[in-house]
Amino acid sequence: MTWRGVGVPLIACAIFLAFWEWLVWVNGWPNFKMASPSDLWPAFWRFRDLFFTMGWDTLWRTVVGLLLAVAFGVFLGMIMGLSRVMRDALYPLLVGFNAIPKATVVPIIALMFVGQHDFNTILMAFMISFFPIAVSVSIGLSTLEPEYRDILRSLGASRATIFWKIALPKTLPEFFGALKVSVTLAFIGTNLMEIVSPHGRGLGALFDSGKTNSDYPLMFAVLVALAILGIILYYVVVLLEKIFAGWAERPAS
Repeated sequence: MTWRGVGVPLIACAIFLAFWEWLVWVNGWPNFKMASPSDLWPAFWRFRDLFFTMGWDTLWRTVVGLLLAVAFGVFLGMIMGLSRVMRDALYPLLVGFNAIPKATVVPIIALMFVGQHDFNTILMAFMISFFPIAVSVSIGLSTLEPEYRDILRSLGASRATIFWKIALPKTLPEFFGALKVSVTLAFIGTNLMEIVSPHGRGLGALFDSGKTNSDYPLMFAVLVALAILGIILYYVVVLLEKIFAGWAERPAS
């Protein structure tokens, strides 16, 4: 990874934190109205054991939900990308489902699966993150140039060969682009379940505890911890993209 890939994001984060600190200072906001970055480290340190424990709870459930979303999204995208009939049939259903605010779905899931906290949280992370993957794979497969199919068929290639050698690799740039979006959505789904349907586990529960006790530095510290986990998972996806779809990356200007 180049200096630009590491240094520029770090400088951007430092500028953002400095602006945040200045904004709180210039307005004279107390920490019960808006916590500043200098208030966050004491909160992190005071609850460091809880941050590691509950951060791990949030992370592993988010990753499991995201992996399920990848598997289901790729499968659904393949069906829609290879069949015009299935694409016309499933797109309205997917759009309608994705338009439903997921915060309204949380109580329904909690009532349907009472006590299954890990399952509920993983399910919400899955439900909120598979849509971009399914759509991207579908678009990638459905826009495959017919000339490729004709040339390969004239050379004796089967439909399975065309799919594995041409169609599927072609969707990789779109797939990883959608996966970067799904990473953040999966964290949103996880924390929706942890906050709306609390069960004492995960960073969402720690945030809810801070809200109950009016500990605003703790609440903001949880938000920053979630952002850090999201950034880490995002760069894992970037690394995978460079490994499997680096050929599609344009040279930086």
